[in-house]
Amino acid sequence: MIQNSRPVRALTVVTNPQSGVGRGHELAAAALARFAAQGVEVTEVRAPSAAESVRQVRDSITGSTKPDAVVCIGGDGLMNIVLEAIAQTGVPLGLIPAGTGNDLAREIGVPTDDPVAAADLILDGRTRAIDLGRIESPSPGFTPKWFATVTGTGFDARVTLRANDMRWPKGPLRYTFAALTEISGRFTVPYRIELSGIVPGALDNPDADTVIETDAVMVAVGNTRTYGGGMRVCPDAVMDDGLLDLTVVGAVSRLDMLRLLPALSAGRRIDHPKSKQYRVAQVTLTAPGAPATADGEPAGTLPVSLRAVPGALTVLVPSSRETDPA
Repeated sequence: MIQNSRPVRALTVVTNPQSGVGRGHELAAAALARFAAQGVEVTEVRAPSAAESVRQVRDSITGSTKPDAVVCIGGDGLMNIVLEAIAQTGVPLGLIPAGTGNDLAREIGVPTDDPVAAADLILDGRTRAIDLGRIESPSPGFTPKWFATVTGTGFDARVTLRANDMRWPKGPLRYTFAALTEISGRFTVPYRIELSGIVPGALDNPDADTVIETDAVMVAVGNTRTYGGGMRVCPDAVMDDGLLDLTVVGAVSRLDMLRLLPALSAGRRIDHPKSKQYRVAQVTLTAPGAPATADGEPAGTLPVSLRAVPGALTVLVPSSRETDPA
């Protein structure tokens, strides 16, 4: 539900000039100029590391001159870093999309190709509370992690990690090349999927909490519908229902996966008899050696437990927008 607007007079702005294949600097300049033109006081955070970014943002929102919002000028990766500082604080998050995917911005209706329009949306001050996902693991040294869009495990996480390391090609095409490379390697692994807080009758849900043991290519856990720049991997996910959606792609052949990838990349549903979808409050995933990514960022290896945290993030949104049909 969209709340009334609040005055925006001071902002903490987190920038990443490398976002969007180097477009970040240009987009940040346009947004910052718009804020300056409207007389908004800006404290800029441009830190050398994720940990330092989190520290500086935390300091800004707990200091004597608390900002009206924290603005992230970058992509989903930078947004994921900022979550560690502002989740469950009530401080609104504004987005100036400057990344490759920009999936959270797209989901909440922020313009992805116009930094001035996105800045005006922030200045308008309308907020909405959405859920976040929380990842925990018994693995030594694992630090619990927030995510706003999708946590991928298995094949899709390996593709994301490979694409993140590639310098060519630029943009979303990297994911296609990474997928073609990964599809020739280790493909299907045995998963143990423990579902808790099941919604009876939703999607492919069983009637009660259960454990599923199956060979699978990947399991994606979504707070929102898309990742990777619009790939609709959890097409029915709702970001404020207090639940997470799972898409389990079973032991499909490499040929079938090659057929599914273009549809996924084009934003269509995964349509295959070995693909199942579940809606739960919490899930624990175990699979030998399977990596995980959260909002496109590394999130360790399985086992992990993921749970929905209702209303954990306040975001700045348009006053109204058309809902993108699932």
